[in-house]
Amino acid sequence: MARLKQQYDSDGYFGIGIFHSAEEQNIGTLWRSAYILGASFIFTIGRKYRKQSSDVTKAWSRIPLYYYEDFDEFKKSIPYSSAIVAVEMTDTAVPLESFEHPKRAVYLLGNEADGLPPTVVSQCHKTVVIPGDYSLNVAVAGSIIIYDRGTKVKTSLPGRPG
Repeated sequence: MARLKQQYDSDGYFGIGIFHSAEEQNIGTLWRSAYILGASFIFTIGRKYRKQSSDVTKAWSRIPLYYYEDFDEFKKSIPYSSAIVAVEMTDTAVPLESFEHPKRAVYLLGNEADGLPPTVVSQCHKTVVIPGDYSLNVAVAGSIIIYDRGTKVKTSLPGRPG
């Protein structure tokens, strides 16, 4: 059998999405960041995506967009050997500054009002928290997570040397 001769920039990937989004414009804003900062896919759980003026890059047309009715359907569909990472303010969450991002990750955010239900968080592989005493806007929180991943994981951000 021949050895693989191709060289790849990265052996990882990530996707990001929102559980029961409350404000539709946040979806478009988060996905604009996800596309610009190298996400492999985007998704919603419990609320279908509608085209947003805040998604000026039309991220849904450039990277796959998935919709799941509920968390169970989502969990059955995650890519092989991927970790679900809850982004949530819990006592057991790892602070972002010391968080080690998995090579293959699916980041799950809740909405600002309700966050992620404890039953969902308990089924995730990891939980990370962004410093602060209050919940951030979901698009801002997701953008911070994506940027942090890009600076820590052995991959390069699009348009920048690795």
